[in-house]
Amino acid sequence: MFKLKNSLVLLFVLFFQIVQSQSVLGIWKTYDDETGKEKSIVEIYEENGKIYGKIIELLEKENKGKKCIKCNGTDKDKPILGMVIIRGLSKDGDEYNDGKILDPKSGKIYKCSLSLESKDKLTVRGYVGISLLGRTQKWIRIKK
Repeated sequence: MFKLKNSLVLLFVLFFQIVQSQSVLGIWKTYDDETGKEKSIVEIYEENGKIYGKIIELLEKENKGKKCIKCNGTDKDKPILGMVIIRGLSKDGDEYNDGKILDPKSGKIYKCSLSLESKDKLTVRGYVGISLLGRTQKWIRIKK
Protein backbone atom coordinates (compact mmCIF):
# COMPACT_ATOMS: atom_id res chain seq x y z
CA MET A 1 0.00 0.00 0.00
CA PHE A 2 2.86 2.38 0.89
CA LYS A 3 4.51 1.77 -2.51
CA LEU A 4 1.24 2.43 -4.30
CA LYS A 5 0.79 5.79 -2.53
CA ASN A 6 4.38 6.81 -3.31
CA SER A 7 3.93 5.78 -6.94
CA LEU A 8 0.73 7.80 -7.23
CA VAL A 9 2.38 10.86 -5.69
CA LEU A 10 5.35 10.54 -8.05
CA LEU A 11 3.02 10.10 -11.03
CA PHE A 12 1.04 13.20 -10.02
CA VAL A 13 4.23 15.30 -9.65
CA LEU A 14 5.53 14.17 -13.05
CA PHE A 15 2.18 14.86 -14.70
CA PHE A 16 2.04 18.36 -13.16
CA GLN A 17 5.58 19.13 -14.40
CA ILE A 18 4.71 17.99 -17.93
CA VAL A 19 1.51 20.04 -18.00
CA GLN A 20 3.27 23.09 -16.52
CA SER A 21 6.13 22.86 -19.03
CA GLN A 22 3.60 22.96 -21.89
CA SER A 23 1.94 26.10 -20.60
CA VAL A 24 2.64 29.75 -21.40
CA LEU A 25 2.62 30.44 -17.65
CA GLY A 26 6.03 31.18 -16.23
CA ILE A 27 9.00 33.52 -16.48
CA TRP A 28 10.17 34.60 -19.96
CA LYS A 29 13.12 36.58 -21.33
CA THR A 30 12.03 39.01 -24.04
CA TYR A 31 14.03 40.06 -27.08
CA ASP A 32 13.67 43.10 -29.32
CA ASP A 33 12.31 41.88 -32.67
CA GLU A 34 14.34 44.51 -34.56
CA THR A 35 17.74 44.31 -32.82
CA GLY A 36 17.61 40.87 -31.20
CA LYS A 37 18.84 42.39 -27.91
CA GLU A 38 17.57 41.13 -24.56
CA LYS A 39 14.99 43.57 -23.21
CA SER A 40 13.23 42.34 -20.12
CA ILE A 41 11.95 39.50 -17.99
CA VAL A 42 8.17 39.02 -18.05
CA GLU A 43 6.09 36.87 -15.74
CA ILE A 44 3.05 35.38 -17.47
CA TYR A 45 0.34 34.40 -15.02
CA GLU A 46 -3.33 33.49 -14.88
CA GLU A 47 -5.92 35.55 -13.04
CA ASN A 48 -9.67 34.86 -13.11
CA GLY A 49 -9.26 32.52 -16.08
CA LYS A 50 -7.38 35.10 -18.21
CA ILE A 51 -3.66 35.38 -19.06
CA TYR A 52 -1.60 38.43 -18.08
CA GLY A 53 2.06 39.38 -18.32
CA LYS A 54 4.01 41.74 -16.09
CA ILE A 55 7.53 43.12 -16.50
CA ILE A 56 9.51 41.95 -13.48
CA GLU A 57 13.01 42.99 -14.63
CA LEU A 58 14.49 45.38 -17.18
CA LEU A 59 17.73 44.13 -18.76
CA GLU A 60 18.85 47.27 -20.59
CA LYS A 61 20.56 49.64 -18.14
CA GLU A 62 19.26 52.72 -19.94
CA ASN A 63 15.65 51.62 -19.34
CA LYS A 64 15.90 50.99 -15.60
CA GLY A 65 13.84 53.60 -13.78
CA LYS A 66 12.05 54.75 -16.96
CA LYS A 67 8.39 55.59 -16.98
CA CYS A 68 5.85 55.01 -19.73
CA ILE A 69 5.54 58.64 -20.80
CA LYS A 70 3.87 57.80 -24.13
CA CYS A 71 1.22 55.59 -22.52
CA ASN A 72 -2.37 56.72 -22.11
CA GLY A 73 -4.89 56.23 -19.33
CA THR A 74 -3.87 54.61 -16.06
CA ASP A 75 -0.46 53.54 -17.44
CA LYS A 76 0.56 57.14 -18.22
CA ASP A 77 3.83 58.06 -16.43
CA LYS A 78 3.90 54.77 -14.48
CA PRO A 79 7.21 52.91 -14.06
CA ILE A 80 7.81 50.34 -16.81
CA LEU A 81 9.18 47.94 -14.20
CA GLY A 82 6.15 46.19 -12.70
CA MET A 83 3.85 47.24 -15.55
CA VAL A 84 1.27 44.73 -16.79
CA ILE A 85 1.85 44.63 -20.56
CA ILE A 86 -0.26 41.59 -21.53
CA ARG A 87 -3.93 41.68 -20.56
CA GLY A 88 -6.91 39.41 -20.77
CA LEU A 89 -5.87 36.62 -23.16
CA SER A 90 -8.01 33.49 -23.39
CA LYS A 91 -6.99 29.98 -24.43
CA ASP A 92 -8.20 28.98 -27.88
CA GLY A 93 -6.85 25.55 -28.80
CA ASP A 94 -3.05 25.78 -28.85
CA GLU A 95 -3.09 29.59 -28.86
CA TYR A 96 -3.98 32.38 -26.45
CA ASN A 97 -5.69 35.42 -27.95
CA ASP A 98 -8.50 37.98 -27.61
CA GLY A 99 -6.33 40.15 -25.36
CA LYS A 100 -4.03 43.14 -25.65
CA ILE A 101 -0.32 43.87 -25.41
CA LEU A 102 1.25 47.21 -24.54
CA ASP A 103 4.50 48.43 -26.09
CA PRO A 104 5.91 50.66 -23.31
CA LYS A 105 8.38 52.24 -25.75
CA SER A 106 5.67 53.64 -28.04
CA GLY A 107 2.79 53.61 -25.55
CA LYS A 108 0.65 51.81 -28.14
CA ILE A 109 -1.70 48.94 -27.38
CA TYR A 110 -2.12 46.09 -29.87
CA LYS A 111 -4.20 42.96 -30.16
CA CYS A 112 -2.14 40.00 -28.98
CA SER A 113 -1.73 36.29 -29.47
CA LEU A 114 0.64 33.86 -27.75
CA SER A 115 1.60 30.36 -28.82
CA LEU A 116 4.25 27.89 -27.75
CA GLU A 117 6.75 27.07 -30.49
CA SER A 118 8.27 24.55 -28.08
CA LYS A 119 8.00 24.12 -24.32
CA ASP A 120 10.65 26.82 -23.79
CA LYS A 121 10.05 29.13 -26.78
CA LEU A 122 7.05 31.46 -26.94
CA THR A 123 5.81 33.29 -30.02
CA VAL A 124 4.30 36.67 -29.11
CA ARG A 125 2.37 38.47 -31.85
CA GLY A 126 1.13 42.05 -31.55
CA TYR A 127 -1.03 43.38 -34.36
CA VAL A 128 -3.55 45.96 -35.53
CA GLY A 129 -6.79 44.70 -37.05
CA ILE A 130 -5.79 41.33 -38.51
CA SER A 131 -2.82 39.23 -37.43
CA LEU A 132 -1.03 39.78 -40.77
CA LEU A 133 -0.46 43.44 -39.83
CA GLY A 134 1.88 43.27 -36.88
CA ARG A 135 5.14 42.19 -35.29
CA THR A 136 6.33 38.94 -33.79
CA GLN A 137 8.82 38.32 -31.01
CA LYS A 138 10.28 35.06 -29.73
CA TRP A 139 10.62 34.81 -25.95
CA ILE A 140 12.66 32.17 -24.13
CA ARG A 141 11.51 30.51 -20.90
CA ILE A 142 13.71 31.05 -17.85
CA LYS A 143 14.02 27.91 -15.79
CA LYS A 144 13.73 28.36 -12.03
